[in-house]
Amino acid sequence: MKLQRKNRLRTLSLGAVAVSSALALTACGSDDAGTEAGGDSSSAASNSNIDCGDASGQLQASGSSAQKNAVDAWVKQFAAACKDVQINYKPDGSGAGITAWLQGQTGFAGSDSALDADEVKESQSTCTDGQGINLPMVVGPIAVGYNLEGVDNLVLDAPTLAQIFDSKITNWNDEAIKKLNPDAELPDLKIQAFHRSDESGTTENFTKYLQAAAPDDWKYEPEKAWAAKGGQSAQGSSGVAQGVSSTAGAISYMEMSYAKEGISTVAIKTGAAEPVEVNTENATKSLTEAKVVGTGKDLALELNYTPEAEGAYPITLVTYEIVCDKGNKAETLPATKAFLNYAASEDGQDLLSDAGYAPVPDEIITKVRETLANLS
Repeated sequence: MKLQRKNRLRTLSLGAVAVSSALALTACGSDDAGTEAGGDSSSAASNSNIDCGDASGQLQASGSSAQKNAVDAWVKQFAAACKDVQINYKPDGSGAGITAWLQGQTGFAGSDSALDADEVKESQSTCTDGQGINLPMVVGPIAVGYNLEGVDNLVLDAPTLAQIFDSKITNWNDEAIKKLNPDAELPDLKIQAFHRSDESGTTENFTKYLQAAAPDDWKYEPEKAWAAKGGQSAQGSSGVAQGVSSTAGAISYMEMSYAKEGISTVAIKTGAAEPVEVNTENATKSLTEAKVVGTGKDLALELNYTPEAEGAYPITLVTYEIVCDKGNKAETLPATKAFLNYAASEDGQDLLSDAGYAPVPDEIITKVRETLANLS
């Protein structure tokens, strides 16, 4: 149980803890990216099933850092099969990714939250005779990671988390935390709460959870930009992960694949009988309650942040790849379609579990494949 609760995840060695602002993944591939995702034994099979089509040249993309490890794994396989394509994905946050895409700088954007109404309207200038659509491609549990020596098993609930991240609970031996962890030796130590400094879909999804599950304690509207006062900020998922792993008493929210050595993970108390551990299986249980709320070719999802089913982990995000339904950039459309077709394929989705993610449910990913086939 101790090892399970700590959830020391395997991650891709290019690294959740690197604080670099970007990673260029070329057709030469990275020796490290995706080494564990898929494994050497399946590489040849995965490569042989990739249809490169007419793809060639460079494909620029940017956005969600939460999906970086999934993109690493996909690019490793895709680059080995499609040697005429060079893919450069910059994990600079969902907000920056959407902005770059709307400005015509990239072939697609990665975002942990769907386009809002204003962004859809703006996208009509980017997409010739079309508009931006959201294609769910990755399911990522959002871990609450912490660094507290001697405390291997920690349970928190939504009200307590809301007060911690709103600077209302500031010490680890606070009575609210003691009540949830009667057997833990909680130290008299200041809580160091980290949040994202950049606009982030992970922030938006985490605060959606706080608002839904603890409305009396979290009064801020969910946004990509952090709204609460206090705490410390860091750039990207890798930045907050680095902050937690190097700071005694730290806590933050991060995509699960970034919770690696030096970071333990919180079990979340929900309406279920037992606190729920963060893992891909439990995230999938929660996602079965998601609903498609997008119209037409748009596949934006509405998640349930207050599941009561046993083992349903309540804090998840879905990473969307954002493209035009019509009017994509002609010079990058073949590469965009080929790469995203692979990411949505059975082989591409199969890589996700080993990288610390959950695949998109069959009924939804089938619609994604149908939409990709008709992109123009």
